[in-house]
Amino acid sequence: MKTCLFGALALLSSALQATEDTRHLVPMPLAAEVNLRAEMRASLLALNEILGLVAAGKLKEAGEIAERELGVSAMGKHRGQPFDARPGPHMPVAMHAIGMDGHKAASDFARIAASGDREKTIAALPSLTSACVACHYSYRTRQ
Repeated sequence: MKTCLFGALALLSSALQATEDTRHLVPMPLAAEVNLRAEMRASLLALNEILGLVAAGKLKEAGEIAERELGVSAMGKHRGQPFDARPGPHMPVAMHAIGMDGHKAASDFARIAASGDREKTIAALPSLTSACVACHYSYRTRQ
């Protein structure tokens, strides 16, 4: 039994090592990377709060958080920081465009949620994460 378990673990280990991360590496100054990661964690918190509010039928509140934390209103959070602390200027053009699309989608979601139409709001929920998924599947900041 032990031999079988160790063999399976060895096979799994070599398979994991053989898996290559094919996402584009985006080198950034450490301060920009730290700010980007903090912003991504804050976005996850906002998404979680939005989902809870939609589930509770509090659509207007969900829309307000979407706009404030994720929408066009949330753009430029690092504008006043030194260049090396701002993630945007260090992103490839396509990566930056995905981020802009995500902000616009969140603002669109906020408008839909503000209408109070539960069905349309629920249908719009995936638009909040589509840009996140596209970016995380295409880019990385670490080796």
